[in-house]
Amino acid sequence: MKLHSLLLDLVPRSPALIGRIALFTGILVLGQWVFTDLIPVPGGGLGLMAAGAGVWWLSRPTLPARFEKPDSVQGWIRRCKEVLDQFEDLEDEVEAVGLRQQRSKALDLVLERSEPQRLALVSSGENSSANHPDVKSAISAATPLTISLAKPLSHTDQSWIWPTALDEQDVLLYVLPLPLMAADLLWLERVPVDQPTWMIVSWQDSSSWVDQLQALQAQLPQRFSDQVLRWTGNQEDLCEALAPVRSLLDHPQRNLETTRKRLLGSLHRSWQAELEQLRRQRFLGIQKRTQWLVAGAVFVSPVPTTDLLAVAVVNGLMIKEMAGIWGCSLKPEVLQLAARQLAGVALAQGVVEWSGQALLGVAKLDGSSWFAAGALQALSAAYLTRVVGRSMADWLALNSGVAEPDLEALKLQAPLLVAKAAEQERLDWSSFLQQGTSWIKDFASQRAIESSPA
Repeated sequence: MKLHSLLLDLVPRSPALIGRIALFTGILVLGQWVFTDLIPVPGGGLGLMAAGAGVWWLSRPTLPARFEKPDSVQGWIRRCKEVLDQFEDLEDEVEAVGLRQQRSKALDLVLERSEPQRLALVSSGENSSANHPDVKSAISAATPLTISLAKPLSHTDQSWIWPTALDEQDVLLYVLPLPLMAADLLWLERVPVDQPTWMIVSWQDSSSWVDQLQALQAQLPQRFSDQVLRWTGNQEDLCEALAPVRSLLDHPQRNLETTRKRLLGSLHRSWQAELEQLRRQRFLGIQKRTQWLVAGAVFVSPVPTTDLLAVAVVNGLMIKEMAGIWGCSLKPEVLQLAARQLAGVALAQGVVEWSGQALLGVAKLDGSSWFAAGALQALSAAYLTRVVGRSMADWLALNSGVAEPDLEALKLQAPLLVAKAAEQERLDWSSFLQQGTSWIKDFASQRAIESSPA
């Protein structure tokens, strides 16, 4: 790659970073004048310290842009309806009508939740029901309350997926046996972060409870360390043990809204997963078409340089279509900059060199050296387009719902995105070779027809 291209890449494009550099330069110049003219300091030690502090400040990593989770039910409703509209743009018109009705019904079920509040008694193991406390008689909530005994969680579950029926509960009371078992710890880690959960532990010996509680808190996830309730095993003491639960249940509207937000967030995540599958399917068609357009453009070009491969990718024949698929409203300049960053990382990681070596056998289909060289470069450009396109798709997926992506963070994320995309594309290498062989033959035939006299 040309030197001027590398120098341009080193120039910061972030206005915030440029401002920080300008400010630091001003401070350094002013500091130099102060310490040399007004307050002479031998050795310039303070100046060196100031410069070092400035370099540290400028090199601090910036936080990547993240999906901003709504903090209200209305905010989640807007997000969910936006996803429903995006489904209509990607799904078949005939199927979209029925699927939208199903999704709208699921949304309405969440919004129509009302009292009574729901509390579930949870435990693991098949024989733990005998040790369940009689919660119904111990909790005398002033508001309507439905208490259910959940099906015991399995000790041998291989998926460890938190049951949907438990996710819909407003409050959970987990009956935790001691000593703590690995299965219980795994299940507790699956409990949604914003779902109110208490663990009730049966322990009769008051003198050893403090030590036992400290040992248990050291093993539990941090968010559960203050959510442990001790029960002596006597029904008479259960009312006192469950005092924190009764206090929470005294605020039904707040609890119901918390549950609605959690369920809307879960619904949004599941829809986004379905939407991402549809986007990837649509992207594969664009990727396949674009890679051969790029290959043809590189083949007919008389300049056999690596820069040409980068330009062919950075021109981004597919970027505009990809932005439409992911519902991205970013400026074309931002998308081009992101694609250029990913293409540069792909070249630095040797994607072209690796593909070129692997494609030597395909390029020998024709005895002509110029044709073999052109085919080799064209197929390398096509493969580079595949890798950059996939890494660009991953970047768009990460920034879905983000108003303004952090391009400085992209510089940190790009190597991993490209490496992951390259590895995924290598798994489909045989398919690409078959497509490449077919393209070379078709392209050669087409060129022969165009060059033959009329």
